[in-house]
Amino acid sequence: MGSFIVEGKIRLSGSIQVSGNKNEALPLIAASLLCSGPVQLSNVPEIGDVNNMLEIASTLGATLSPLKDGKVTIDGTNLKSSILPLELSNTIRASILFASSLLVRTGRAVICQPGGDHIGRRRLDTHFLVFKALGAELQVTRKITSDITQETNYILEAPKGLRGADIYLDEASVTATENAIIAAAGAKGTTVITNAASEPHVQGLCRFIEKLGVTIEGIGSNVLTIHGKDSFFAANHEIGADYIEAGSFIGLAAATCSKLTITGVDPSVMRMIIFQFERIGVFAQLNREQRSIYVDDHQPLKIRKDLGGIIPVIDDSPWPGFPTDLMSILLVTATQSEGTCLIHEKMFESRLFFVDKLINMGAQIVLCDPHRAVIVGPSPLYGSSISSPDIRAGMALLIAACAAEGKSIINNIEQIDRGYQNIEQRLSALGASIKRIHDCSK
Repeated sequence: MGSFIVEGKIRLSGSIQVSGNKNEALPLIAASLLCSGPVQLSNVPEIGDVNNMLEIASTLGATLSPLKDGKVTIDGTNLKSSILPLELSNTIRASILFASSLLVRTGRAVICQPGGDHIGRRRLDTHFLVFKALGAELQVTRKITSDITQETNYILEAPKGLRGADIYLDEASVTATENAIIAAAGAKGTTVITNAASEPHVQGLCRFIEKLGVTIEGIGSNVLTIHGKDSFFAANHEIGADYIEAGSFIGLAAATCSKLTITGVDPSVMRMIIFQFERIGVFAQLNREQRSIYVDDHQPLKIRKDLGGIIPVIDDSPWPGFPTDLMSILLVTATQSEGTCLIHEKMFESRLFFVDKLINMGAQIVLCDPHRAVIVGPSPLYGSSISSPDIRAGMALLIAACAAEGKSIINNIEQIDRGYQNIEQRLSALGASIKRIHDCSK
């Protein structure tokens, strides 16, 4: 288990490039197995979650080139298994996306309970609603593996292939929408998906599927019409910029009173992120031509009250609303802004539980309930020994450590590595004092 040692209260400066979108890369790796031929992906982030997804693809029989300089080639011609490996699947929620490509290619998929961040209940019902609508049969088996744990397997079978259907998703789940898109691409006939998620990475998956030769109507909307095929073209695809990482660096610049330029962004997906940061006094200048964001070191950092002097409520919502993955980052940044705001995390009931670590660092936060926290700032933060509970909270705590007085030790940094590529080298290049160690006692 690794740790970061961070000396805080250092102003950063310079330029930092955003990586490829993690949340687009993961479904694309699964969807690549639709093809009986090579698929090349570029701008792939070299992070823990991507490595796990590639290893799962390899275990299933795909041939992979080494991931180097953001490029990887995946050839699913000789799939040899329809059973997802238990240990690897338990590390990442996106492993469930292989179910759709396996059903198309082999008519069968055996999956276990997927892993991922522990940020609240993340139901699988919508996924199985999709598969049943497309003609797959589901069998659930449970086996007691110890006194306190049980192993659950979901066995999906469609020996005669999938059939197009009119599907209404009971929630606009991003991952379930992605499973529906991949499965519908290989289903016979036309599939209509209503109440579909429309996040930028879902749109990226649709554009990739189109390159495989599948016609998709309604990309970017909540109704997708997919005309399935029984064979697919080989394709090359460049993954879009990670807007969550861009938002993380906006928060980093503001919390540390630093002057940063964030490059390689997609201007078309940054509007709501920039708007919500402005509400807590952080102004990011978007340059569309240069595809960059500039954050000055002289920020007002004053929370903007709503009309009538009312305390503002900042909440998350499905696209094009403010993304849930940035709530932890914005919350930390708000601790350094003058004023009071209410953070309302509507989607996951455990995402805000990391705030006790911020309180120990000196932040003035009242956790009202699992979904709401009141932030009163500015609060001087002080170095502490803390542990990263999930990807986004881990990055938020790293930002807090960079803004805090004194030394912090952040444990369980493998969580941060799952979503942020070479983060200590990139922050060190900006002037941060951050060191990775494998034993925090040294």
